[in-house]
Amino acid sequence: MTRPVFEPESLPVESTGADLPAVSAGRLTPDGLRARFDQRLPWTPEAVEVRWRTDVDPRVAAVLVGLVVREGGLTVLLTQRADHLNDHAGQVSFPGGRHEPFDADATATALREAQEEVGLDPSRVEVLGALPDYLTGTGFRVTPVVGLVHPPFTLEADSLEVAEVFEVPLSFLMDPAHHEVRVFRWEGGERRFFAMPYPRERAQRDVPHGASHDLGSDYFIWGATAGMLRNVYRFLAA
Repeated sequence: MTRPVFEPESLPVESTGADLPAVSAGRLTPDGLRARFDQRLPWTPEAVEVRWRTDVDPRVAAVLVGLVVREGGLTVLLTQRADHLNDHAGQVSFPGGRHEPFDADATATALREAQEEVGLDPSRVEVLGALPDYLTGTGFRVTPVVGLVHPPFTLEADSLEVAEVFEVPLSFLMDPAHHEVRVFRWEGGERRFFAMPYPRERAQRDVPHGASHDLGSDYFIWGATAGMLRNVYRFLAA
């Protein structure tokens, strides 16, 4: 299948999750998250992507779903990828990347990549666990490793890979009313994907230290990143 080119931000919103149950406030705290990962409640991941190529095995990767412990509540550490990259150029992503032979496991991959991409010291991360692997349409099998990021810490983005580092309140991303389903149709098929636009002007108000000076657009969180966040919601709402 040839991968069609499209502009995700311009596509129509088919539906939102406004009718879905809210995540209890207690779950959106460090202690609530620790308790949830200690439980074995049944839940079902839902986000899947159209595979553009099925003739090759997926490349193994891991990302760090870093939940920063802030006084005003937990935030999610995200990056805007550089425009020149071969994979997911310009998109909002979690810090992460491909598994290397010397990585002991997915956690090692996620922590190493986060340190390389944004300078996050692994000692500041309290790993809580991992969610089921997420298979992307571009051919990656990604393990989302979830961890609490404890201040103080300093970040230094690798300018070759990362254009910007920012944070979004976890409460915003776990509100299903902010989960859009957008659809792209082309001759021969269609693709639906999650999107969670977050206004830059709100970022300046909610997380001032992580905001961009460009207030003219949204942080457009979509695709695999939004799909994994949707599964975090399903996990916490179970």
